[in-house]
Amino acid sequence: MEHIALYRKYRPKRFEDVIGQDHITKTLQNQITSGQIGHAYLFTGTRGTGKTSVAKIFAKSVNCLSPIRGSACGECENCKRLEQENDINIIEIDAASNNKVDDIRQIREKVKFMPVGAKYKVYIVDEVHMLSDSAFNALLKTLEEPPSYVIFILATTEVHKLPQTILSRCVRFDFRLVPVDLLMKHLAKVFDKEGIKYDEESLKIIASAGEGSVRDTLSIADSIASFCQGDITKEKTLSVLGTTDHELILNFFDKLLEKDVGGVLSLIDKIEKEGKNLAVFAKDLSRHSRNLLVCKSCKNSEEILNLPDDVMELYKAQAEKFAEKDLIRYMQVFSGAESELRYTLSVRLLLETTCLSAMLGFDAKKN
Repeated sequence: MEHIALYRKYRPKRFEDVIGQDHITKTLQNQITSGQIGHAYLFTGTRGTGKTSVAKIFAKSVNCLSPIRGSACGECENCKRLEQENDINIIEIDAASNNKVDDIRQIREKVKFMPVGAKYKVYIVDEVHMLSDSAFNALLKTLEEPPSYVIFILATTEVHKLPQTILSRCVRFDFRLVPVDLLMKHLAKVFDKEGIKYDEESLKIIASAGEGSVRDTLSIADSIASFCQGDITKEKTLSVLGTTDHELILNFFDKLLEKDVGGVLSLIDKIEKEGKNLAVFAKDLSRHSRNLLVCKSCKNSEEILNLPDDVMELYKAQAEKFAEKDLIRYMQVFSGAESELRYTLSVRLLLETTCLSAMLGFDAKKN
């Protein structure tokens, strides 16, 4: 049986299935219910947060014969026909490969034709920021006075590259990063349906690695599930991701605090021998610095970090040992090293130098 990637298999088909974007889905449902549908929409936000999925759901819902609270019923003739990828009433265009003025001119010619068996013809233009200047000008003409039966949905991860003339003609929706707790709940549902065993700590690690992207989270989960053969554990998850356990990170920061040069070098040696990516380790160090700063300076640190209670207590205890200015310095040093480590030929040497220089820097300031 052909394997279907989890992010494809569990792509939302209704507004109710979209996670973390209620401010958008509820607004679109209300517009459909009230009949106040715009002619041009702009969906912007980071990758994997649901822009294209919501665009497709919206396209089906506006053409549904019997929408339920603004969402497609999935049972009527239109819904069943629109489920097919090649339906002529929903046109998906990749602006990255169709970015010339001639490509947009073709759209201008085609919008003249009425939809077939549907109320609206919906154009979904993905990565719209990739269009050339002349293509934007051609698109502008169409956006100004489109036929009443045409809806444009422009999707982009880089909204700052769009001309103001385009932005002013669209109803804009900003897709947010999905919180870790929502990603964990979604992962749990997916794993339960797939019959995959897991523990709570593994869910937390995978969801955190997804960095707010549903697609990235499910892609990571897919690879980990394949490696673990249906039984996901914390140790196996850390092994696949190359990330470092909480205990080792805490121990590493204790060595930094104590200015234990030998201890720091020994831990870096241990991490490298375990086959972990040192650039990923630098990212972990930067994130841990930030987490400690949140613990030290924010009253609602539990809500911000969303860590297990036992781990949170360890973080809070360690945060008390550091000054805020020191944690800020660590964030700067390790985040800078993270990008440099990707291109250097001496990864370990650069990381060792970074850690030791950070400690000496603190000493210099105190002296």
